[in-house]
Amino acid sequence: MTELALLVKSYHGDFEYAERLMQSINAHNIDALPVYIVVPEKDLQQFKVFASDTTKILSENLFENHLVHGETAGFRPGYINQEIIKLAFWELDLCDNYFCVDSDAEFIRDFDRADFMAQPGIPFTFLTEDRELVVEPDYYQSTWVNRMKSLEKIRESIGYTGPWLFTVHGHAVFSATVLQSFVTDFLEPRGWDYKDALAISPYEPTWYNTWLLHTGVIEIIPREPLVKTFHNAQQHLEYQLRGIRKEDAARGFLAVVVNSNYSRGHGVMDAENSLKDTLAAYIPLPQLLRALGFKLRRDVFIRRTPLRKLRFWLGALALKIPGVRRLVQSG
Repeated sequence: MTELALLVKSYHGDFEYAERLMQSINAHNIDALPVYIVVPEKDLQQFKVFASDTTKILSENLFENHLVHGETAGFRPGYINQEIIKLAFWELDLCDNYFCVDSDAEFIRDFDRADFMAQPGIPFTFLTEDRELVVEPDYYQSTWVNRMKSLEKIRESIGYTGPWLFTVHGHAVFSATVLQSFVTDFLEPRGWDYKDALAISPYEPTWYNTWLLHTGVIEIIPREPLVKTFHNAQQHLEYQLRGIRKEDAARGFLAVVVNSNYSRGHGVMDAENSLKDTLAAYIPLPQLLRALGFKLRRDVFIRRTPLRKLRFWLGALALKIPGVRRLVQSG
C-alpha cells in the first residue's frame, strides 16, 4: 500500500466542481500522490475523463454493505453516504492514510507529502477551536449552536474527557490505523456500523478526531487546517472586500473552498471572483439599491462626485437588473 493518497467523493451534480478540482490537483500535485475519486455506479462513465496514471475512478458500490438508503440524522442518503465512504475507504487497503477532499475545493499552490505527514507513518492531526467562527453572529445562530450540541454527543458517546481541542469541518487526513481501531474497539462491541455513529452525530471528521484524542492510537501531532473554507456568503465577501486573492491565500493555505451549500445557486463560485460579481451574487437586490441610493446621496449630491466614478456600483447592480447594463455601458 502507498503511504498517502487523496480521496475525492463526488457525483454527477458536482461534476463542474470536480473539473476545477482535478485541474488544480493536476497542476499542484508535485509528488504525484495517488488520487481516488469515488462516485455512484451510474456516474462512472462521466468521471472517467479524469482517469490517469495517478487518478483512479471507483464505484461507491464497493461500500454497499455500509451505505444507507433512507434519511439519517435529518440528512438525505447521499450526504450520509459520502461521510460513510470517507470513514470506510481504508477498508479497500489502497493506502495507509488519505486526505479527504470535497469537490468544491480548489488547490492554489503546490503540495506534497510533507504537508500532510508529520513523519513517516504518522499524519498530522488537524484540529482547531474555530474561534473566528464563534464570534460571527450569523454563523453562530445558523450553525454553531446546533453543531456544538451534535459534537458533544460524539464526545459523550466515546467517553472522551480530555482537553477539547475541537476538530475540523473536513479536509483532514484519515489514518487507517485509527479507523481500524475505531471499528474494532468502538463500533463492533456495540454492534454498530458507521451509519449508527453518524445517526447520532453526522460529522465524520469529529468521530475520527475524538476517537484519536481519546485513545492516542497514533502519535498526535496537531496542525491547523490547510484548507480555507468560506462557510457562508459573508465570509467569502469579506475576503473580496479585503482584496485577498488566491496568491495571498496560498501563503497560508493549500486550497480554498467556496462552500457549494450556499453558493451553488450562483454557479461555480470562485475565490477569485471580482468583488462586483460577488456582491451581485450574494447581496439581495433591495440591499444593493439601498447602498447605491446612499452612495448617490452622499457622493453625488453632497460631495459632488462625478457619476462616472460610481461605475463599480452600477456594474454590480447591472448584474442584478439587466436594464441597468445599458446605463453603465453608455456612461
